[in-house]
Amino acid sequence: MIARTTAEHTLADGEAVQVKGSSSTYKLSRNGNVYMCSCPAWKNQGATIDRRTCKHLRAYLGDAAEAARVGTPASESTPHPAPRPSGGSAAVKKATAPPILLAHKWEVDHDPTGWWMSEKLDGVRAYWDGAAFVSRLGNRFVAPAWFIADLPADTLDGELWVARKKFQRAISIVRSGDAGPGWREVSFVVFDAPSAEGAFEDRAAHAQQVLARAGAPHARWHDHVPCTGSRTCATSWRGSRRSAARA
Repeated sequence: MIARTTAEHTLADGEAVQVKGSSSTYKLSRNGNVYMCSCPAWKNQGATIDRRTCKHLRAYLGDAAEAARVGTPASESTPHPAPRPSGGSAAVKKATAPPILLAHKWEVDHDPTGWWMSEKLDGVRAYWDGAAFVSRLGNRFVAPAWFIADLPADTLDGELWVARKKFQRAISIVRSGDAGPGWREVSFVVFDAPSAEGAFEDRAAHAQQVLARAGAPHARWHDHVPCTGSRTCATSWRGSRRSAARA
């Protein structure tokens, strides 16, 4: 069991500690506003990762600190939603969800030669509706006024991205609900213009034109290249989001 101390511990941003549970040792860590635990209870919660807690975090940080951070904890006996086979979120898609295209598993019997492909970014999917960022489920992201000031009025599909292998950092900033200085690490990487007419090439050209005119320093087009064969289409790349997109 974890021994509860009278003095609450703290976790600095980027810090990690090992704690002893009833049957195993778990890792507690912090990345921005996201506090994580390697235990199954934390991993299998349906809440967004910045709103999750568990008995190990509460024991280490203190009940008062965790209540202030995420609210009153649910009972330990409350069942957690079973993970979906696709690994997707258990959150419900709202009526305000944007009209974006989602990736599908590549079947090896399909020849990808001639399709556009781009690097799969480890960021947070975001739809720019001309005034604000919206998640694929229809939830608004709170971005600083300076971040969105130079973005065009056109609709754009992309990801809010920090860097390779920095997904947890990106999600801790974007989903925090705090338009703080952490956003200076974020870039809006655009890969489609859903409302533009035409095939993918037309939409790509439109997106690049409006981005160039806007001149937003923190937004850029995500480069695509034509696939020349199955070997070049590694799992770290994704095809264009239009099934008819050909080079």
